Amino acid sequence: MREQLTDALYGLGWATVKKLPEPVAVRLGRQIADVAWRRRGGGVLRLEANLARVLPGASAERLAQVSRAGMRSYMRYWMESFRLPVWSAERTRASFAPEGLDHLEKALASGRGVVIALPHMGNYDLAGAWVTTRLGVPFTTVAERLKPETLYDRFVAYREGLGMEVLPHAGGSAFGTLARRLRAGGLVCLVADRDLSSSGIEVTFFGEATKMPAGPAMLAVQTGALLLPVTLWYDRSPVMKGRVHAPVEVPAEGTRAEKAAVMTQRVADVFAAGIAEHPEDWHMLQRLWLADLEPRPEGAPGTPEQAPAGPGEQARGQGAGGAESDRRAEA
Repeated sequence: MREQLTDALYGLGWATVKKLPEPVAVRLGRQIADVAWRRRGGGVLRLEANLARVLPGASAERLAQVSRAGMRSYMRYWMESFRLPVWSAERTRASFAPEGLDHLEKALASGRGVVIALPHMGNYDLAGAWVTTRLGVPFTTVAERLKPETLYDRFVAYREGLGMEVLPHAGGSAFGTLARRLRAGGLVCLVADRDLSSSGIEVTFFGEATKMPAGPAMLAVQTGALLLPVTLWYDRSPVMKGRVHAPVEVPAEGTRAEKAAVMTQRVADVFAAGIAEHPEDWHMLQRLWLADLEPRPEGAPGTPEQAPAGPGEQARGQGAGGAESDRRAEA
């Protein structure tokens, strides 16, 4: 019943919000964000706990201020996403202004294949739609299967409607398909700031240990593709901002696993710098750092990741392919 209700609510959002006048949708998103923030639910408290790592020494008042702005940014993502399918190509092209675009253009022109790695910042669906409309470049991504299956189907149809190829995250099969796309000179985009499964690579992030997906770096190592981190943020304008960072080079020495570990740490460092500049646009409403995971009884099955943040939340950024499900989280 809960899964059916979740699917119905998302369906209502897509059916209703996209029909609202723009100012009404903007106000609605802000009102929903403020109500969720005042409720102090598990997602908001987790967001503030995560922000405490990003803003060490910040007062409770400062963390509350940033978390409130963060919830507004999070709801802006949803309001935009509900409305993206009815935006014109001109509107989509005008709604994103990235810096460092030359890094992406040069990488695409090289024919080597390109892996874009992003954290949960801003609206990566909008950035993806911009790539397909402004640059005219198709790309492939990966999505975790959601429950109920009908909700997963909604997200796949939505993203395919924006011009993306969406692969289900299913063991090594997704990785193999991504590798083939890259060897053919294609573009792959993966959200890559959280993978607490056994396949994640441990990194230092804001001074503490966490895990991030091995997929982006391993794909670059194995296919020769270029790995480009991208960070996104909002300002007071209706245009989302972003930065395409310089390629993360493959180390000359080491095994594949060692090279991937070095590269993943470098991606984590780029993410950390971008998040520190725009903490309110990092939508991490789940446990991230290893120190926050619930201890498991000795000998218990499963991976250390299995400590969900709460009902309605979905693990994101997991798997060898750098799979990303969706930002469902209990606010």
